[in-house]
Amino acid sequence: MFTNLLPATRTILLVTIGVFLVQLFAPAIVAGWELWPLGPRFHIWQLLTYALLHGGIMHIAFNMIGLVTFGNALEAYWGERRLFTIYVVSVITAGIAQLYTGMLTGIDVPTVGASGGVFGLLLAFAVLFPQARLMLMFIPIPVPARVFAVGYAALELYQGVTMRGVGVAHFAHLGGMVGAAVLIFLWRRTDLRR
Repeated sequence: MFTNLLPATRTILLVTIGVFLVQLFAPAIVAGWELWPLGPRFHIWQLLTYALLHGGIMHIAFNMIGLVTFGNALEAYWGERRLFTIYVVSVITAGIAQLYTGMLTGIDVPTVGASGGVFGLLLAFAVLFPQARLMLMFIPIPVPARVFAVGYAALELYQGVTMRGVGVAHFAHLGGMVGAAVLIFLWRRTDLRR
C-alpha cells in the first residue's frame, strides 16, 4: 500500500497515523495538542498539532483516504515541497478559521483532525485537474473535480451557517480551502514572473 505513495504524502500519512496510535494508547503524551479556542488552554503550536489528532477510526480513515487520493496526485505534479507546504498552510488557515468561528459563537470545545488540510488538497486538486472524475462513496456518480469541490464547499458553508452537523468544524474546512486558494494564487503569480 505504501510503496505507491510519494515521499511527502507518505510522511504526512505515517506521522498522522503514528500520532493517532499514540493518542489511542498513550493519550497523556499528546494531551494539549488539540486546538482550543483563544484563552488559557490555547497555544500557538496547536495550529499544527490538532491536525495529527482524530476523533476515532472513521475520522482518521476518511481524512487519510483524502490525503492519499489528492496528495499523491498533487505531489506528482508539484513535488514534495509544494505538497507539504500547501498541506501545512491549509491546516493552519483551517485552524485560524476555527479560532475565529469560536470567538463569534462562544463555543468552547477543542478541535481535532486533518480535514482542513485535506480540504485544501481537494481545492488544489480541483484547480489543477478540474475535469478529473471524483465520486463520493455513498453516491456512485462520477463528478468533475471542480464541481465536486464547489459542491462540497457549498455544503460546508450551508451546514456551518445553519449549525447542522454539530461537532464538525465546517468553517475550518472552508478555511483550509481558502488557504490553499491563496497559496495557489501566489504560486501562479510567482511562476508567471519566472
